[in-house]
Order: sequence, then C-alpha cells, then structure tokens
Amino acid sequence: MISRIYLKDCLSFDEVNLEFNKGLNVFTGPSGAGKSILMQAILSLFSLSEVKASLGEVELIDSLVKNEAYDIDKDDDIVIKSIKKEKVRYFLNNQTISKKNLTEFSTNLIKHLNLKDTSDFESVKLLNFLDKLTLKNEPKYEKLKSEFDDSYKEYIDSKRELNKLIEDENKLEDLKEFAKFEIEKIEAINPSVDEYEELSELKKRLSKKEKIEESIKKANPIFEYVQSVSNALEVLEEDSTFFDDAINELNNIFEKFNDSLYELEDIDIETVLDRIEKLSALQKRFGSISQALEYKEEKKKELDGYENISFEKSKLEKKVKELETILEPLAQKISKYRKNSASVLEKKINHYLKFLYLSNAKIIVKEKKLDASGIDEIEFELNGVNLDTISSGEFNRLRLSLLTSMSEYQIVDNGILFLDEIDANLSGKESEAIAKVLEQLSLSYQIFAISHQPQLTSTAHQHFLVDKNQGKSIVRQLSKDEKINEIARMISGEELTTQALEFAKQILE
Repeated sequence: MISRIYLKDCLSFDEVNLEFNKGLNVFTGPSGAGKSILMQAILSLFSLSEVKASLGEVELIDSLVKNEAYDIDKDDDIVIKSIKKEKVRYFLNNQTISKKNLTEFSTNLIKHLNLKDTSDFESVKLLNFLDKLTLKNEPKYEKLKSEFDDSYKEYIDSKRELNKLIEDENKLEDLKEFAKFEIEKIEAINPSVDEYEELSELKKRLSKKEKIEESIKKANPIFEYVQSVSNALEVLEEDSTFFDDAINELNNIFEKFNDSLYELEDIDIETVLDRIEKLSALQKRFGSISQALEYKEEKKKELDGYENISFEKSKLEKKVKELETILEPLAQKISKYRKNSASVLEKKINHYLKFLYLSNAKIIVKEKKLDASGIDEIEFELNGVNLDTISSGEFNRLRLSLLTSMSEYQIVDNGILFLDEIDANLSGKESEAIAKVLEQLSLSYQIFAISHQPQLTSTAHQHFLVDKNQGKSIVRQLSKDEKINEIARMISGEELTTQALEFAKQILE
C-alpha cells in the first residue's frame, strides 16, 4: 500500500505531502480545483502517466512484490522517486530505473480503472484464479493439477527432443559429413596436449643455434693457453686450483651445448614452423589443444548418436503418444473442476452487478487445443455480447464486480486501485451501489477515488479535499466535522443548507 506521497511544483500545486492508510481514500472538491491533476501526478510516480512535478516521491509498505533485479523482497519497504529537469529520471530504492522497467514493475502493484484495460479478463489469469479457487474448495485438486503440470512438462521436453531429432534426420547426411570432417581435420594434425609449448621452445633453440656455434668457436682459442697460464702460476708459486676448476667448468658448458646442438642437426626448421602453425590454428579456433581434443570426442559421440537416430526417434514418438494419452483425461478432469468454479465466480460477479444496475454476466469455458493451461479458454459476455462491444461504463462496472468477487476469496495478491470519477453522472441509487461495492473491495485493495457524490464520499476511510486559493491548488485531509461540511456542499452547493448538513451527518453515521 501507498503510505506517503510527496510532490513539488506540479502544475497548480506548489507542494503536496500526504500520508495514507489502508482502505478507501476519496478526493473531493470543486470542479477545476485539481483533483484529476493530483490523481495523474500520483500515477506518474509509477510511470503510468506523464510526469508534471519537478520532484516526486512515493513510499510503499506491505507491497507483496518481489523483484530480484532491484533486490526487493515481499514486505520490503519501497521508495520510488522521479526528478524532472531537461528530462525525467526515475529511481527505485535509490537505484536508477528506466521508464519501461518501472512501468513493468508498477503493473504488479497498480490497477487503474479508467480505460478498457482487458488484462483482468485474460484467459490465463482467470484460469489461474479458477485453479486457486478450486484448490480452496477441493484439496484433492492439487494432486490432479500437479500430475498434469509434471506430465505436460515431460511431454513438452519429449516433443522438443523429438522435433530436434526429426530436424536432424532430415539433414542427417549433412550432419554426418560435417562431424566426420571435423574429426578428420583434428586427427590429421593429431596434436598432443603440451606439444605446442615444446615446439615453441625448440623453435627458440633452433633460432639461437648458429649464434651459439659462432660464439663457442670464437671462445675456443682460450684452451690453447691453459698450459701457459698454469706454468705462469707455478712460477709465481700460486695455487692453480681455482684456474683449473674454472677451465674444467667452462669446458663442460661448451661440451653440453655442443651435444645439444648436435641433437638439432637432423631437425628441419621448416617442418617445426609448419607444425607450430597448424597447432596455433587449432588453439585460435578452440582456445587450447585440450579443448580441440574435447571437441573431437564430442563429434565422435554425435556421430555415434546419428547412427542410432532412428531408434531414438521411434522411442520418443511412442513416449509422446503415451503422454498425450495421459494428459487428455487429466485436462478433461481439470476442466470439469474449473467449470464448477467458474459457475461460483459467475454467481458472485452477478451478485455485485445487481448493486451496479447490471446483470447477466456469463463466464464461458471454451475448449481449445491442449497447452500448458490445459484445454480451457475463458471468455466473458455481458447480456449476450462480448466485452469488445459494451460501453466503457459497463466494462468498468463489470471489471469492478470481477475484482470485488475475486478479492472476497482472499486467494490472490491484491494491490492498489485507482478510480477516475467512477460515480460521475450517476443517480443516487447507482452511487450508493458503487459505494457498497467499493467498501467491500477496500477490504482487499487500497483504493484511491475521485468522487462527485456524497454516497461514495461518506464511506471513505480517509477523505481529502482538493481546493484552489488564488490560483494555487491545495489538498488536505478532512476532520469529521469538515467531512460533514464537504458532503453538505456536494449536496446543496456552496451555500450550505440545514437539510444538507443533516443529511451529511446521517449518511456518515
């Protein structure tokens, strides 16, 4: 529910700061005071109408909305802000949110009864409600519905797998040829896991071979002077051990490199480079030699699978037919339960329609091709005609009856309902009927309504007056005595009569 709204610089309103409770919140006031502007401004905070305020904020509690993207769990407090400068920016719990995403988020919270929004009459939504209603009255229905849902999921998975096999079968030869080609391409190179690194190291050694040979050749004359140096040290009576050790170590190093260079004599550098290039191409395509070898094994498995495709196809075809045989009677049983629940809901809707001076709403459960929701499709009629041909007023009264009927069972997550002048141009009796229906609906929904009639206004849990002073609109909550005066004004006009005041007291009581 909305607990607070704040608006700044919103057309004729300098500033609005209001707190709300559950139930029915009614706005009244003289024509042109700004009631519709205020309603549209509140809706704009949910990106459901154009933003006019330079700054807006709405706080919600007990929202029953969950949104992982914005880290919102059920019962979390929610704050939505809008800032309008050159353009409008929205924030959800201090995180930037696009208008499109905010609209999607808001549709889980807000219902706005002003246009022919047919979403409440969508077949899938109504079937979902009928399932919940059936479950409430028939506990064993849960097992039936669960069995259908599980079987249907298995059916869809099997059918998807079968369709893929049929596709594969149609292009089987191409798939076989491709798999063989991919396998042969890797096997022609026949790489080993560490081969690329080993060859790269060998390439480095080969590139340094000539340079090492030349360096050793230039250094070799040092060994011709070894005896001369030893003799000189002996004459000097110095120990020659350090020199002998150094010469021996140098000789070992040169011999070691000569041996390794000898090993490289028979290696063809062009062959090494060609092999490195092939391995490099594999790595570039697959990421590594290991992944290339894994891919080869996958293709081998695919090739084996293609050989068994006819057998797998016949198995799946049999399974799909068996599941269809299971699903059909389950769907028929579900349909029977739903039709009973539809009759209960239809009766309840017509009960409320009587208050609204309408009748003969009909819920038609038609049969359709089996899908995830079963074989049922819901259509509504009013007085024998479909919803496309009824007037907006009739449509909204029917929708109001539907929402009120559904809310009575307390099995759906309700929210916030906005009503634009729903009692405008109605008689006293019709207004009183609307008031009774909304009073019932307000047990489940937080309702915001603009009213021109005393009947609806008198049932409000909170009554707000929208007025104008020197061209500026103001809004404030009324006390009990102020409510009496405002309802009397609605009855007798600006000049309050004793009779109007008495009547206002009576209907408030």
